[in-house]
Amino acid sequence: MEWDIAMLFGWIRPAPSHFGMMRRESAHHPRKGDSLSILRDTLLNIRTTIEQLLPAQPCVLCGRMSHDGLWCAACDRTLPRLTEAHCPACALPTPTGELCGHCLTHPMQFSSTTAAYTYAFPLDRLIQAMKYREQLALADAFAAELVKRIGRLPDCVIAMPLHPAKLRERGFNQSLLLAASISRALELELLPHACRRIRDTPPQSALPFKERKKNVRDAFCCDMDLSGKHVALVDDVLTTGASLNSLAVAVKKRGAGDVSSWVVARTIRK
Repeated sequence: MEWDIAMLFGWIRPAPSHFGMMRRESAHHPRKGDSLSILRDTLLNIRTTIEQLLPAQPCVLCGRMSHDGLWCAACDRTLPRLTEAHCPACALPTPTGELCGHCLTHPMQFSSTTAAYTYAFPLDRLIQAMKYREQLALADAFAAELVKRIGRLPDCVIAMPLHPAKLRERGFNQSLLLAASISRALELELLPHACRRIRDTPPQSALPFKERKKNVRDAFCCDMDLSGKHVALVDDVLTTGASLNSLAVAVKKRGAGDVSSWVVARTIRK
């Protein structure tokens, strides 16, 4: 019945050769490879038809009308994806993907970092639009790109918390939006209330690098027993790693055995 309705409205339009093949082989068992090919081509037809039916929307970067999503395919190719070899702990570039010197001498409290992009133009403009101009749909797009990079799955996901005063001012926590989208895609447990920011610190971006670690020291607390769990911490951008490191300290105090950081973008200092 569902297929008859779909065919009636033109949602599924298999190629004539496939339709003929389906009729010819109805009296016999079709080969497995042929069945998979038919199904694959049919699904592609469905996707193409749906995409054509959906209204085009302006690309958030160039303004050109597109069916590709929030940004067009041409702008997608300009985004600074993190593809070069990098330190597995902090995601800074290294010649062959080995630990960087800083992580060898001053290891972070998180053991690995997964980042989708480097924090550079035009990706930086998109993140700023999400955080400061309430372009919240961007969170799902960023999360989808990050999900492609994630390997070993944790037991649970925790977003970088905002202080209540900052949350009232902004109205949303962009890191929680990212974490929620990622946890849905990977079917992971999201712990939105496990950690709190207990000090209303100045924004890290407004401080010199050397002062950022002190600024977020003891800024977080964890209210949940995480004994033996592998926890993934989610944030939008990793620059010095001070905030994520401080949050990692808090979850480890409550027993977390391993901590990973997942970020949309990694700042690469020149």
